[in-house]
Amino acid sequence: MVGVLPCGIAPARAKAPGAVALVYVWQAGCSYCRDWEAKIGAIYDKTDEAKRAPLRPIERRTLEAAGLVLKRPVRYTPTFVLVADDAELGRIEGFPGEDLFWWRLGMLLNELPAEKP
Repeated sequence: MVGVLPCGIAPARAKAPGAVALVYVWQAGCSYCRDWEAKIGAIYDKTDEAKRAPLRPIERRTLEAAGLVLKRPVRYTPTFVLVADDAELGRIEGFPGEDLFWWRLGMLLNELPAEKP
């Protein structure tokens, strides 16, 4: 079960096979999560990045049930895991601030195969 986030970020959506998503691993009481939700989460769905990797929030305590294939365990929140077919491609651990978050996400997205026209 996916928790409802304080900033109103929608719970995980149904995904298509082969879908790319940005999994946002959060937990209650995490001040860095609240900071990310206020600064980025509230606008993420309106960005070009969201078109390529829709946000899929998962509460840390329910992460195992999500069935993701991770390269290593999630130890910190927030953690952002770029996945394709539920397999990890890369991750951002923590929230280093707006500019660094967008830069690091851009680097991850640049590793995706080119989109077909």
